[in-house]
Amino acid sequence: MTMATRETEKGSLLLAIMKLRTFIALFVVLIFFSIFAPNFLSSANFVLMSKHVALNAFLAMGMTFVIITGGIDLSVGSIVGLCGMVAGGLILNGVDLPGGWTVYFNVVEVVLITLAVGVGIGIINGLLITRLNVAPFIATLGTLYVARGAGLLLSGGATFPNLVGNADLGTQGFGWIGTTRALGLPMSVWVLIILALAAAYVARFTPIGRHVFAVGGNERAARMSGVRVNRVKMAVYMFSGFCAAIVGIIISSELMAAHPATGESFELNAIAAAVLGGTSMSGGRGTVGGTIIGAFVIGILSDGLVMMGVSTFWQMVIKGLVIIFAVVIDQAQRRLQQRVALMQMAKAG
Repeated sequence: MTMATRETEKGSLLLAIMKLRTFIALFVVLIFFSIFAPNFLSSANFVLMSKHVALNAFLAMGMTFVIITGGIDLSVGSIVGLCGMVAGGLILNGVDLPGGWTVYFNVVEVVLITLAVGVGIGIINGLLITRLNVAPFIATLGTLYVARGAGLLLSGGATFPNLVGNADLGTQGFGWIGTTRALGLPMSVWVLIILALAAAYVARFTPIGRHVFAVGGNERAARMSGVRVNRVKMAVYMFSGFCAAIVGIIISSELMAAHPATGESFELNAIAAAVLGGTSMSGGRGTVGGTIIGAFVIGILSDGLVMMGVSTFWQMVIKGLVIIFAVVIDQAQRRLQQRVALMQMAKAG
């Protein structure tokens, strides 16, 4: 065996380990908190963690498609808060019309309107980025503030409480979304499973999925190949807004109340889960499955630290270090991948 062959095999082995880093991280945090966190392995705790993980996984799933195209969406946390306020406002107050009339909507209509609001903000993000050529970071940072401010304006900064609805107005049943369980799991987890399977199918087996990766890999080449780059970018930001709206609905339904500050810093956990799951910040690479596992790592890490009594300040520090570590590993994987490819080409030649 030559030196070049040994180097190639060594690089390939290291690359395989790097690709499995999310599974390794999940295994490590599970073992660690099983030992040091009391009652971590209880069934009640697993159900609670699944609810927390599902919320972050929704956002991270939308964020994954955005990052794959080479973008970023900082507005998802604010969309969560705004959509929760929209749902709460519709149930409590309805919509006032000229002439003193008020229109109330049933729960299905409230959910559909709220989802439309999330998608609408995604459209605004997409238009800013594709039509006005605003950098994704700046565009979504702007909509972050606009959406948060709009949520505060809806109630003057107050909470919409007691979203039980009114039987006479047909607005009851909103709590069903957040409190119902099927086969022992919360409804939010089942919705996540369905949406994740659909998203994974789209990413892997449909033209739009291939176009998403093409845009992130090389936008100029994708455009020259006939890919409608602007439409692809619009689609991913709309999907990200849609996922954020789902989270806003679920949280409001679970709490039976809506607060405009809901969702603050949620975008950071979503980015962390996507990057930890193998999504490359430079675009062109990522999987829905990896992101879901990344969300589990972040969720287990957060809940485990709380169970151990770790200060929230230290939790922020630890999460920040996790993000930095994940990005460093991603860059190292990228360089190693190029190096292994070159060595294999040299060996073949």
